[in-house]
Amino acid sequence: MSAPSATRAKGCLIAAVIWLVILGVLAVAYRFLVHPHLAQKLNSATGSASQYKQEIAIGLDSFSGYALLRSDDFRDELKTQGYRIKLHDDKGDVSARLEALRAGRLQLAAVTVDSLLSLGAKLGFPASIVAVIDESRGADAVVALKSAVRSLTDLDAPDARIVFTAASPSEFLARVVMAHFNFSKLGTTWSTPVESPNAVLKALRATGPTDKRAFVLWEPYVSQARELPGVQVLLDSSQLRGHFLDVLVVRREFLRDQPDVVQAIVEAHARSLWHHSHAPDGLVKLVLADAHLSGSSLTEAQARQVVAGIQWKNVLENYAHFGLLSSADRAGLPALEDLLGDITDVLVKTHALAADPLPGQRTSLYHDRILAAMQVAKFHPGLAMNLIGDSISQTNPLDAVRGELDLAALTDEQWQRLRPVGELRTDPISFTRASANLVLDGDRAVSDFARELRSFPRYYLRVVGHARAEGDPEANRTLAQARAETVVRALVTAGLDRRRVHAEFDLSPSAGAEAQAVSFVVGQVPY
Repeated sequence: MSAPSATRAKGCLIAAVIWLVILGVLAVAYRFLVHPHLAQKLNSATGSASQYKQEIAIGLDSFSGYALLRSDDFRDELKTQGYRIKLHDDKGDVSARLEALRAGRLQLAAVTVDSLLSLGAKLGFPASIVAVIDESRGADAVVALKSAVRSLTDLDAPDARIVFTAASPSEFLARVVMAHFNFSKLGTTWSTPVESPNAVLKALRATGPTDKRAFVLWEPYVSQARELPGVQVLLDSSQLRGHFLDVLVVRREFLRDQPDVVQAIVEAHARSLWHHSHAPDGLVKLVLADAHLSGSSLTEAQARQVVAGIQWKNVLENYAHFGLLSSADRAGLPALEDLLGDITDVLVKTHALAADPLPGQRTSLYHDRILAAMQVAKFHPGLAMNLIGDSISQTNPLDAVRGELDLAALTDEQWQRLRPVGELRTDPISFTRASANLVLDGDRAVSDFARELRSFPRYYLRVVGHARAEGDPEANRTLAQARAETVVRALVTAGLDRRRVHAEFDLSPSAGAEAQAVSFVVGQVPY
């Protein structure tokens, strides 16, 4: 072939390749750009408009306290406003739940406050609290065999262990116990985390009659544990306040950009609670249906036990927690800012957190403007419209704030029959030498301890005075009693109800006597 012919052939080949490339590009463009556009136009022309304007993803797990978020009326309420709710059950993986919020795969989530603090700190707190969902009031408990562990004090031994489900509310209850009770002899290997509450029950069944073991569970597993021979409840969350809170959190970007949608969700949850709590056995039926939905089985008796152990927070209680009510109207309900501080203290004391992740910035973890807007609009969960007249609000008032009931006064005999729960952990209370007069640091320690006691409003407190065993026994008894009475007066001055505190002395050797002049033992009327 001549040179000109070869050049022309080569040129034709190059041109053919170029055209093939162009045709290929056009084919790809048609396949992925033009054809989908035409198909979409065809589908739109021959289809219908969606009844939903937005889909909202909410992360949670199967805990019964979240049943309202799974209820039909919650979903239907938001459906009428054009919002499709998509629930993501992560089987209790709260770390993944918070990561999904950070990444934008979820817009909202239900979490416990302790998990938000401990796990959220690692992610820069990607979400803000907009409502309190519920508080555990007995749904979580520490149980043990009575033959080996009569009270928490019996766990103060090097070989004692506490078994709980890792990264769960039961782990946090174990941490609350470790943070507030005195365990000077318990070793650093006290915790025995397992993968599930069923594994906790299995360990309980396998424990020996003299093994110093405690087991932390939540309902309905607590009820199942109590049915086992010899098992007793050492402590449950009905005796504690302000630690076991479930909250609704919102991804910060979503909260900033779509506060109206967030308010619609909070209001729908409040309406669902109103509907179920005002219907005959409404919450029991809800829990039963919810358990069936999650594939678990509950008897009606177990469902009643679950409902008794959960206090769903109504609208006024949310206003109280978010500081939107006066002190008088809050009925003693603590502000969220203080609750965050109490929970942080537990996590730091038990080394779940190295330090307070939000020093002086706890208000950055919750957003009060959603509830404040509802309050200004006179929102009422029992009515379809937010704006209600005075006559309607008087005949159909909001549910009241549920404060603490006062404990009954006890006789000396009843004080002696109280079942001991354990010795509270506190800084030593110091007196001047051989006297019942508090030193300045001792007075401060009593005041700090009085504030901590707000976490235990259902317990009676025995203030036990101690003195040296040497010397005149009668003088030592007099001094020990006088020291206990001094501390009781200081606690009452700091606001503690006089009916729930009792002064006494004990000169027998004990951990409390070795460590400090006064020790504190909480007791309860037997279960």
